Amino acid sequence: MRDILDAVAAGDLSPAEAEASLSGYATSGAGRFDAAREERAGVPEAILADGKTPAEVADLAATAIETTDRALVTRIGDETAAAVSERLATAVPEATVRWNDRSHWLVATTPDFERPDLDAAVGIVTAGTSDAVPAGEAALVVREMGATVTRIDDVGVASLARTIDAVERLRDQDVLIIAAGREGALPTVVAGLVDVPIIGLPVSTGYGHGGEGQAALSGMLQSCTALSVVNIDAGFTAGTQAGLIARQLDDAR
Repeated sequence: MRDILDAVAAGDLSPAEAEASLSGYATSGAGRFDAAREERAGVPEAILADGKTPAEVADLAATAIETTDRALVTRIGDETAAAVSERLATAVPEATVRWNDRSHWLVATTPDFERPDLDAAVGIVTAGTSDAVPAGEAALVVREMGATVTRIDDVGVASLARTIDAVERLRDQDVLIIAAGREGALPTVVAGLVDVPIIGLPVSTGYGHGGEGQAALSGMLQSCTALSVVNIDAGFTAGTQAGLIARQLDDAR
């Protein structure tokens, strides 16, 4: 503890960095950032932009960069992404900011950040183009956890020929995240064809009875094949689960 206090007194460590070192989290005006989550649980801490003001998200992103050299923001819109970019350009001008306006994520890193590098391959599969948003969120998390990501898109069961054409690529992966809306049939079909762990990601596409992802979620939960299922549009959760499997595979190899 004395070393940390001496570093703060000398200006080599900020109060936020010291707090993160001592307690595992750092406090800002917008709340607490769990700076120790990745070390403790193997999962990077993410800032959910939904329900927060642009200023609050920007404040938390600045705290994340300060304490972990990375800020990962999900469900972020244009206005909030602009606020985060502006704040970081002032607070951490050397940071690199990447923003995906399709899957609504933003990642900022300093030159000192070292992303993990895992010997594991995760396939991110979509039934159709409408499933791209949560699938993109899952892909982001898997990449940030260090696994190799392969996208296998638009292979839904409306034309089984598309699914069959992709079987060899599906079998080449260590883990599969399969995003599907409507009735959510694709994970069930693929699980009957490959010997790869599958995480079903139901998507809120569709309409009428069972629309907005309910039918997809129910179908995956009731699958007669062996697969795991996350909540509707829960790309972050699917990505973390695949990333944790990838970490175990990397350790074993």
